[in-house]
Amino acid sequence: GYGFISRADGDDVFVHFSSIAGDGFKSLQEGDAVTFEVEDSERGPQAVNVAKKGE
Repeated sequence: GYGFISRADGDDVFVHFSSIAGDGFKSLQEGDAVTFEVEDSERGPQAVNVAKKGE
């Protein structure tokens, strides 16, 4: 699946499940604190190297 990460500066960033770090089932829940990098894609900014904080 996919979704959006809310950033502190107010802009949301698209995230695809394939960008979530880790093995097995990859998912994020609303309210999860995450770290990530932003790359420009053909459709705009996209979160990559997404990891839940503390994991």
